[in-house]
Amino acid sequence: MIRTRLVSPRARAGAAAAVAVATALLGACAPSSGGQVREEAQPQPSVTVEDAATFDLNALIAAAKKEGGVLAYDGSGDVKDLAEAFGKKYGIKAEGVKSKAAGTAEKMTREAQAKNVTIDVSLFEDGPMLVGQLLPQNIVKTWIPPDLAKDIDQADRSPLMMIQKAYVFVYNPRLNPQGCPVKNLWELTDPGWKGKVMMQDPLGKEVFTQWFTQMAEQGGDKLTAAYDRLGRGKLKLSAGDPAHEWVKRLAENAPVLTTEDEDVVAGVAASNQTENRIGLMSIAKFRDVEEKKYDMKVCAGLTPWTGFAYPKYATIATGSKHPNAAKLFVHFAMEKEGFDLESGSGGVSGNKAVGKSPHNPPGLTDWNGQLFLFSSDKLIADFRARQDIKDFWRVNHR
Repeated sequence: MIRTRLVSPRARAGAAAAVAVATALLGACAPSSGGQVREEAQPQPSVTVEDAATFDLNALIAAAKKEGGVLAYDGSGDVKDLAEAFGKKYGIKAEGVKSKAAGTAEKMTREAQAKNVTIDVSLFEDGPMLVGQLLPQNIVKTWIPPDLAKDIDQADRSPLMMIQKAYVFVYNPRLNPQGCPVKNLWELTDPGWKGKVMMQDPLGKEVFTQWFTQMAEQGGDKLTAAYDRLGRGKLKLSAGDPAHEWVKRLAENAPVLTTEDEDVVAGVAASNQTENRIGLMSIAKFRDVEEKKYDMKVCAGLTPWTGFAYPKYATIATGSKHPNAAKLFVHFAMEKEGFDLESGSGGVSGNKAVGKSPHNPPGLTDWNGQLFLFSSDKLIADFRARQDIKDFWRVNHR
């Protein structure tokens, strides 16, 4: 049976300490222990779009080449391919570094404070941290490619949504030839699935805690309706709202927590796997079906959602020493060529002219219908609720 790198209590404590350091560094806008933002915290700066008619892409390319290089950080390893393709296209030295959002935020904050900025571009999944800390403190800024702006929705401009990606629940079809063994999210909180759900630790994966708070804001009705479909009577709440109730029950059901999606997919789908599990993982991991001969499929009919879609944002360091190269990199990421490198296993571009990837995994046929979708106007609310939902998970996890 495959071995996975599980999150031990010591590792969880270490991760929590690291996040605490990052939060302290991010200064006055950090949430209090009660999860509230101090009054001096302001919304992110408004974004204005340069005049498309006077924008000269060739001039930007020429200016970028004079600067000599660009360094981009991203939570996904796809940034390395993105940087390589960018470098080949424009003849500009480019490097992509995979780094989790909390670590990137800490590094960018330290660099801004020291006025020694090395990271030029951050492709950032943590929207609440962007609008609650990094943008208001002017550590990063948003730049909208003027010639692409007509195809970028107003709601996706501040901060600039580069791409929507997704996390989905998956199962092993070799062990379940009749299909996904669960049909309802609430079943994952039943005793029969205790210790059999695998996912990254929410305390180290901010997009998971954001999913929890977004569901609390706008997912209660569907979660209640899903529970009603089980035929067990009316949902009884012990945690305030349906989303918190589901999170509480899941946490109490001893999910197996890991530090990386690689461990989740191995624990569910490895060729020598004999234990029946359900995993929550990035759709990017479906490349392992071919590369590693793993057995996995999307839980396509799961009620009320098969998973969730989340945005990744493109930002530029305010003190970048290569501002034109950084702009050009963002422009490249928003075009089809860049999108294809970021969406090898599926996704939706923030540029409507590019649209959806044709490579969504089998079973994920209706992006908007099967997935819980984050709302950009809830980012500040997510930021304010962040510490509370982390504490809530920590208290209830068994």
